Amino acid sequence: MKKVLTFALVVLCALSLFAGGAKEAAEGAKEIKTVLLTDSTGIDDKSFNAAAWRGILAFYGDEGAGRGTLYQNITAQSSDEYVPNLKNAAEGDWDLIITTGFTWADALEEVSGQYPDQNFIIVDVDYLTQRDNLIQYIYEEEQGSYLVGIAAAMQAKKDGIENPKFGFIGGIPGATITKFEIGYFEGIKSIYPNAEFVDYYANAWDKPELAKAMAKNWYDSGVYCIFSAAGGTGGGTIAQAKEYRMAGKNVWAIGVDSDQYEDGIYGSNGESSVLTSMLKMVENSTVDALTKVKEGTWKGGVVNQNMANGGVGYSKANPALAPEAIEAADKAAEGILNGSIKVDKTYAEARAKGLVPSTLSAIDD
Repeated sequence: MKKVLTFALVVLCALSLFAGGAKEAAEGAKEIKTVLLTDSTGIDDKSFNAAAWRGILAFYGDEGAGRGTLYQNITAQSSDEYVPNLKNAAEGDWDLIITTGFTWADALEEVSGQYPDQNFIIVDVDYLTQRDNLIQYIYEEEQGSYLVGIAAAMQAKKDGIENPKFGFIGGIPGATITKFEIGYFEGIKSIYPNAEFVDYYANAWDKPELAKAMAKNWYDSGVYCIFSAAGGTGGGTIAQAKEYRMAGKNVWAIGVDSDQYEDGIYGSNGESSVLTSMLKMVENSTVDALTKVKEGTWKGGVVNQNMANGGVGYSKANPALAPEAIEAADKAAEGILNGSIKVDKTYAEARAKGLVPSTLSAIDD
């Protein structure tokens, strides 16, 4: 009897250990690993890349504790590092490789075909070869940009400005950034049909000094509000608007991708030079992709993010944003959702309708 009891205890212990091990294995299987590859601006650009990283942190819910083990970011100092960084990541043990921005397109087209068993995503591209291991996330930036254009124009009306000028600063020109510019200007045009526009492209995502210098020139020449879709470069616009508002000048900056209200704060009462921000929820893409890998629902293809699914919008964080500006932007959002307002995606379309001047620097790929 004693031997039987001893054998039974051994079996129970073994079953307990097996069950515990199986549970740990099952839980471990859920711990997927991901790496975010960015351009030289890194995850501290307070804009596009920061939003992608924010999605990773939200997915893991550990406020950065898993950095270096479950997830990591790798910054390329130049475009020459794009292909090597992608290949090095693909040779690692990452379940998902995330790239942000259309500047990664050529490198990802090359590398994703060489590693068919590695899952990749890219944000802002929908024209790469369709592959089972690649999801391309595209946003309708023109929709959110239309709303900030409405807000800026209505703020100018509230301030009693009869003929306000508006500016746009882009990073590297291309079809994606053109959608920001066209949406912004079309929103303004709906309020000020004869509004004057100026634009400038810095050809860089990490040159805030270029945006700051141009913003100063424009503000000095009477430009009321500047919208920057330029990654870290756009920080220069916010910095110059902050300096001028502290000096009592009535000028504004508009943030992009992330809510940049706090970046423009200059007063003790929450005053900010960032009137509003065009919100591009890049974090939605990273969370969606990670969830698909985790749940085994991965499917290559193109995923569209727009106002209907919460992909784009605008910020109401600044208390100085006039109620009439919010009311008009919200009404415009309803119009976009119900189809009564159509916002153009390309410079060619907007120019053909006479909604923007033919002198802009925007390009359609």
